[in-house]
Amino acid sequence: MTTATAPLLDTVEHETGPAPAWTVLWLHGLGADGNDFAPIVPELLRPDWPALRFVFPHAPVRAVTINNGVRMRAWYDIRDFSDLNHRADETGVDESVAQIEALIAREAERGVPASRVLLAGFSQGGAVALAAGLRRVQPLAGLIALSTYLPMPDRLAREAQDAARSQPLFMAHGSYDPVVPFAAGEVSAARLRALGLSPDWHAYPMAHQVCLEEIRDLGDWMSRRFAA
Repeated sequence: MTTATAPLLDTVEHETGPAPAWTVLWLHGLGADGNDFAPIVPELLRPDWPALRFVFPHAPVRAVTINNGVRMRAWYDIRDFSDLNHRADETGVDESVAQIEALIAREAERGVPASRVLLAGFSQGGAVALAAGLRRVQPLAGLIALSTYLPMPDRLAREAQDAARSQPLFMAHGSYDPVVPFAAGEVSAARLRALGLSPDWHAYPMAHQVCLEEIRDLGDWMSRRFAA
């Protein structure tokens, strides 16, 4: 189990009201930064939602093998595009999970317990969100995995915690995704079902991106989480 001992990442934050009761911790994709999904906040918000704190961390800068070793913001190295068991650098995933756990712990210190934290991620960020979520002994309010896949699935199947299986999970993928193939998302959702989770799976006629229909469906799903 990963512990929250890593140094805190720099973040972009947006609060929708005073004294936020919930936190949405959102992880960006490869080569982006915490500013990438900040503009989604006004598109996603609904007037009946409680006050939220959106936290968008910046991934560390590291060399990425598939991009000729160029250094960029990345949650882990990608060495090749082979099968899903070998696509992600496990050490990098573990380091990033520890950093996310540190941010979740900080939210508890700021008055938002894990039970009111939604952990979201796009692409590489979604892979880390799934890896972190499966290892949670204390369940989060929900997991959001967009245009992504389950990294190192065989190992995570062994490390998945019983309490983690109860976490609500929203998964969405573009049927024309050229970066993370649609089939990879489908296979990952199937593996998560086999582990005892119940992914709320959505497919959209898009590439490696986010669309308005997806934002609407995600908003519906989040509304159910807040109501629960």
